[in-house]
Amino acid sequence: MRKLLLGTIAGLLMLLPTAAAAEPLSQADLPGRPLTVMTYNIHHGAGIDGVLDLERIAVLIEKSGADVVGLQEVDRHWSERSNWVDQPAWFAKRLKMHYGYAANLDLPPLNPGEPNRQYGTAILSRYPIKDFTNTLLPKYPAGEQRGLAVATVKVRGADLRFANTHLTHNNNAERLEQAQKVVEVLGTSKTPTFLVGDLNARPDTPEIKTLTALLTDTWPEVGVGPGYTIEADNPTARIDYLLHSSKLSPTKASVPVSLASDHLPVVASYILG
Repeated sequence: MRKLLLGTIAGLLMLLPTAAAAEPLSQADLPGRPLTVMTYNIHHGAGIDGVLDLERIAVLIEKSGADVVGLQEVDRHWSERSNWVDQPAWFAKRLKMHYGYAANLDLPPLNPGEPNRQYGTAILSRYPIKDFTNTLLPKYPAGEQRGLAVATVKVRGADLRFANTHLTHNNNAERLEQAQKVVEVLGTSKTPTFLVGDLNARPDTPEIKTLTALLTDTWPEVGVGPGYTIEADNPTARIDYLLHSSKLSPTKASVPVSLASDHLPVVASYILG
């Protein structure tokens, strides 16, 4: 009887490691958090073919598998060009994502009681947005107001700082001052950080070098080819970027082809450590 009892106990002990190994790991137990991000200047939803179509942009975002998205040139009740639609709210509802909107231009309505006419940038996220701010960037007298939208996103228990901007397109000195302000705002926080957006400058310019002194340009790390993003039908320049801090490790990057805007989007996958 004693030998039988000892044999039974030994058999049970042998089974315990197997049972433990078979138990599925939670996301929090994984060695890193996979994350896909996108930046896209959507040209208020109008494609290079002249067609206004938010749905094809939404489908492109869906197919990319992006978890967090930075959009530029986003209208909110702006004008007839976008049918007065609240575009950030439309995308959030269509894609079932959280969102924050930064109105860099905020004009009164044409008629009393209507919403303000706004134009700016948006952040979409599959994960909750804990905090959202917009900092207005330096503007020269003839320039258009630009901003830096920053969201704190909770990604499976970890904080992620996601910044989205659209720098000026027609003044190098103004753009450099804007880049310097972006660096000042983002600082040297230890929180994993993205800076995405239409930066309107090639990689070898002083404004981009100002930003890449703080954050790493993803495309040279894992992208294949030149990564050109404009014009969408015949791209010849890379002016749209995904920059990241050291706690984010890129694994791949691509520039999906689409005529849904005059820009092409940039998509990349990372491991959030």
